[in-house]
Amino acid sequence: MTQNIIYRNNVKISGNGKQPILFANGFGCDQTMWRSVAKDFEEDYQVILFDYVGSGKSDIQAYDSNRYKDLSGYAQDVIDICEALDLKDVIFVGHSVGSMIGALASIVEPERFERLILVGPSPCYLNDPPNYIGGFTREELLGLIDMMERNYIGWAKFFAPTVMNNSDRPELTEELEESFCSTDPIIARQFALATFFADNRGDLSKVSVPSLILQCSQDVIASYEVGQYVHQQLHNSIFTLMKATGHCPHLSHPDETISHIRQFLNNKTIPTGAD
Repeated sequence: MTQNIIYRNNVKISGNGKQPILFANGFGCDQTMWRSVAKDFEEDYQVILFDYVGSGKSDIQAYDSNRYKDLSGYAQDVIDICEALDLKDVIFVGHSVGSMIGALASIVEPERFERLILVGPSPCYLNDPPNYIGGFTREELLGLIDMMERNYIGWAKFFAPTVMNNSDRPELTEELEESFCSTDPIIARQFALATFFADNRGDLSKVSVPSLILQCSQDVIASYEVGQYVHQQLHNSIFTLMKATGHCPHLSHPDETISHIRQFLNNKTIPTGAD
């Protein structure tokens, strides 16, 4: 069973330390996106990278449209990996929707996780006026899904620069676009539905694991207001506004990302309330 999960999720383990630090991807990405960040932790931690079923070099034959119709299926992937490797005191680092997937996993098995590091998290992308602005109207999100279905390559070319938002570094946008295009369009569309129409606002108060929220500047996918909302709802959290722009600081600004993660991990004072 353990080997099946290791193969299914293309789990890679490196590093000289004992405490596990588990990196989780965002939508349309695979574990290679963490390469500039993860390697910096190999000296002190057991570094674990993986791909969600249906992305990267995971076992696509293991994809189950019913299991992955919502984020709970992806959270179960995280739990399965932790159980297969018998991981304890896990430092979970998640990007974008990967943040919420990790938060959901921590609600199910909080005893496995020591800290959560949430990079660009959003519990709900839909606007719910007047009290919550997720950044998108239902019509906008349905338009994105429709574009994926009609012209997936065109959607990737449109969406990648929006997500990256570092126009002076076109190579990053190209990498993200290639990552999108490497995913099976049918699986990508279902993951998009699970991601963009999720509403996990009610789950945030159930998270008991101390958390760091890394909020990028000029992030059109997960805005400053959304980051503040997550911080207010997560009782044991620290909010950090990064200089990095866009939605993928682990690609565009790895050094700053590493610095904030290390500062949080080196701070032995566990946050006891939103500040």
